[in-house]
Order: sequence, then C-alpha cells, then structure tokens
Amino acid sequence: MMTDFSEDCLCGSGLAYGQCCGLFHSGQTLPVTAESLMRSRFTAYAMRNADYLSNTWDAGRCPETIDFSREKAEWHKLEIIETKKGGAKDGKGLVEFKAYFIQEGEEYALHEISRFIKNANRWYYLDGVVKSIAKVGLNTNLGKNAPCSCGSGKKYKRCCGAA
Repeated sequence: MMTDFSEDCLCGSGLAYGQCCGLFHSGQTLPVTAESLMRSRFTAYAMRNADYLSNTWDAGRCPETIDFSREKAEWHKLEIIETKKGGAKDGKGLVEFKAYFIQEGEEYALHEISRFIKNANRWYYLDGVVKSIAKVGLNTNLGKNAPCSCGSGKKYKRCCGAA
C-alpha cells in the first residue's frame, strides 16, 4: 500500500503520488476529467481506500459498503486505452482501460470500459463493463470465466461480476 507521497503514483501518470492522486484522495482538489477520476479511483482501489471510492461513485449506483476483506489481488499498474468525451466541459465520458494485478503469483489484466457522469461540476463513476480478465502473456480471453480478483476462488461471473 502506498503511503509515501513522494513515490510514483500507481495510476501511471509519471507524477509522485502527492502531486497526483494524493491531491484527490486528500480532498485538496477534484479530478477535472473522467480519465483523471478513473486514475484516482484505480489508485484508491489499489490502496483499499473505500471512502474515496464511495465518494466518487454515482449515488444511485454505489454499493452500501465496499468490503476489501476478501481482496487478495495486488493491483500495480493501469493502462488507459481510450477515452471518449469526459473532458472538463463534457457531462459524460467513457474510459477504456486495463488494470493489472497479481494474484497467487500470476499476473492478470482486467480490461474494462467505464462510464462517468458529471453532476454539479464534479465527476462520478457510473458503471463499467468488463471486457475480459486474462493472464498476462497468454493469448486467452477468459472474460467472465476468469478467477475473480477478490480472491474468493469463484469465477468472476459468479462473484463480483454477478449482476
């Protein structure tokens, strides 16, 4: 877990955590784009910062609690693939990304497209669609049949991906 504000931020911006997502997590400033909110939410998830995740989730879609007690994945890298809209002057946006994690000694990539909305000049995560979860280095696309990143031992579709 990142506690040093001078360490490189997990979001991949190339900035130190204290000059990047740390500013959002502390409440000093708000993300001005959907992508910057996505980056800060990835870092918050990797750090198991449930308060930040709840506060940046659309109120109508946010779960009552965010429980990291079963989380065994170590999230370590974010790759933004594409953004659509989501700029400072937009009201909605899409961010396609891959989030990399290690679980039981194996590296996986979660590929997702997330939707964001802006309300009262503030960005919120609305929801996302998982495109795939696959072991890095393999040409397999396990998708919803991949092991769930929470470490439950269940398939993603039977666990966190159940809708």
